[in-house]
Amino acid sequence: MDIGQLLATAANLMLTGMVGVFVFLSLLISAITIMSKLASRFEQPVATPTRTPSIKASGVPSEHIAAISAAIAQYKNKQKL
Repeated sequence: MDIGQLLATAANLMLTGMVGVFVFLSLLISAITIMSKLASRFEQPVATPTRTPSIKASGVPSEHIAAISAAIAQYKNKQKL
């Protein structure tokens, strides 16, 4: 075999592989799209939970702020020694 025949065989093999991968990916995308449309057709609506006011909406309690401030002050006092 000469170099021309080897290059022609390599190009043919490369083209065949690329077409095969393209066809497989196209079929995969089509199957996923069809399954998505089919699943959304039979999907039941989801009930939205009602929102309840949370305790955090009012802010940080003053007891927590006092405890954090005391801990920071104690840490700084120990670092000075």
